[in-house]
Amino acid sequence: MAVKSFVNESELLKQIAIGDQRAFKLVFDHYRPQIYTFSLKYLKSELQAEEVVQEVFLKLWKLEDRLTTIKDLENYLLTLSRNKSFDMLRRMKLEARSMEPLGDWDRLTNDTEEEVLLNDTRKVLNDGIALLPPQQKQVYQLCHQEGLKYDEVAAKLKLSPQTVQRHMKLALHFLRDYLSKHTDVAAMLVILKLL
Repeated sequence: MAVKSFVNESELLKQIAIGDQRAFKLVFDHYRPQIYTFSLKYLKSELQAEEVVQEVFLKLWKLEDRLTTIKDLENYLLTLSRNKSFDMLRRMKLEARSMEPLGDWDRLTNDTEEEVLLNDTRKVLNDGIALLPPQQKQVYQLCHQEGLKYDEVAAKLKLSPQTVQRHMKLALHFLRDYLSKHTDVAAMLVILKLL
């Protein structure tokens, strides 16, 4: 569904390039519904579609003097929103893999050697979890140990889902780094696959 373009789009882009917030608001109000709907079609999440809208318009605002090189604003914004949506889908897929419960490790223990390695690795992981800042630790435990989704954790802790997502991302990054410094290669391969 094409949105009618502005009569003098290039002049509007020049105004935005020099920091005219009114011109930016005109473009935002005009294209926001289309970008939101377009992103929602891919992401199937209102929250993430809204995040894509914010990222698209933030990028547009930061282009400054390069704005004048845009020939077809609608096409540019839709391409940008498609790319941001695909990036978000990739991130969501990676996060979903990292959210697999640690209980899955039990399936990996076939013999005594693997069990010893697994127990040692769990101890190192628990040591790493203990070092997390309180908020990251709480978010990590609710997601991984209780199996709650980001939205459920956000409601329980009275935080925004984005804040929960950020805490989880920081916690996972810290734990991967911590584990890489405190375990051997074999254990690291098992951990990185599960984190």
